[in-house]
Amino acid sequence: MTKADLVELVTEAISQTSGPMISKKDCARVVDSFLDAIKDALKDQKNIEVRGFGTFKIRQRKTRMARNPRTGAPVEVSARPVPVFKPSKELRAMVADIDISELADA
Repeated sequence: MTKADLVELVTEAISQTSGPMISKKDCARVVDSFLDAIKDALKDQKNIEVRGFGTFKIRQRKTRMARNPRTGAPVEVSARPVPVFKPSKELRAMVADIDISELADA
């Protein structure tokens, strides 16, 4: 699914509930603003929790040794922050097509 597909789905969902009050262009601005807010929060090293969906976090990767694929020489990869996503139990259950109570037992 692309961002354009997401904008299309959101526009359709809004028009079904409240009529054609929002244009596709306005909906694209909303989707862009939402994604920009997530990016800005992650850039500022903040976690974002969306209940029922999941959590976006920044995790610190440790310094590690890797190999140059061309020469085979060892190379040190420095520590750095990386974004990670942890889905909620509800989202994991929905994707697995199981009841959420089954997920709690595992």
